[in-house]
Amino acid sequence: MAEPLSSRELLEWYLEAGVDETIGDAPVNRYLDPPAIRTAASAAGNSPPPAPPSHGMEDAPSTAPARPPAKPAAADQALQSACALAAAAMTVEELRRALEGFDGCGLKKTATNLVLGDGNPEARVILIGEAPGAEEDRQGLPFVGASGRLLDRMLGSIGLDRTQVYISNTVFWRPPGNRNPTTMEMAVCMPFVERLIELVDPEILVALGGAAAKVLLAQNVGIGKLRGRWFAYSTPRLPRPVEATAVFHPAYLLRSAAHKGEAWRDLLEIKRKLNPL
Repeated sequence: MAEPLSSRELLEWYLEAGVDETIGDAPVNRYLDPPAIRTAASAAGNSPPPAPPSHGMEDAPSTAPARPPAKPAAADQALQSACALAAAAMTVEELRRALEGFDGCGLKKTATNLVLGDGNPEARVILIGEAPGAEEDRQGLPFVGASGRLLDRMLGSIGLDRTQVYISNTVFWRPPGNRNPTTMEMAVCMPFVERLIELVDPEILVALGGAAAKVLLAQNVGIGKLRGRWFAYSTPRLPRPVEATAVFHPAYLLRSAAHKGEAWRDLLEIKRKLNPL
């Protein structure tokens, strides 16, 4: 038969098991005044620790320094910094410089280049995808790989090119191994994305792919149900709501050619919006 544990050994065992506090058999309402708490605890059979002696200083002001407020978590600090930097940018170039000095997104540590955008910062159309890939990371420009070449052909089919649109992503640095950006990575970049849209002030916003569509359009359904529909995108600093829609990502169309017909119909609708009768 094993010998019983000593008090010290039992306490160490509890700590290793994750027990870090003790509680009584009955709850105590901590919102009550201290005397009422002691009364309630006594009635419940609990014995709260006695109040420290006052030594006749009940009415004397406390001389102990005030405890400093708790610092926000790192994620909150990063988001606050992103909002402040984005709001201060008055041009797309200023927004680029703000992103170059921003260290709140971990993707920056593993990426080669910042990938803000490409095209005309005064364009009538802004297109936003999900994240840069390997070739985009090397060149510092969005959509320059195989999917970018397809996007150029898609734009050309309705009479547009990169001098007439602006292209960006929901995050501005390549995720390692081309993995999907995390929710936090997209959240901390979103103030910059919103400010970019405000600075370009387009007539039409096009989300490229389901991931971008869900973030920009605040929808929780797949791209197959979002494409072909139109939404009103707005922020407090946009002079008016922007007409917004979603289309299949070019990378998806490279793998799923059967959907190119639907993509073509979506492009024609964008053209019609730009050139109403």
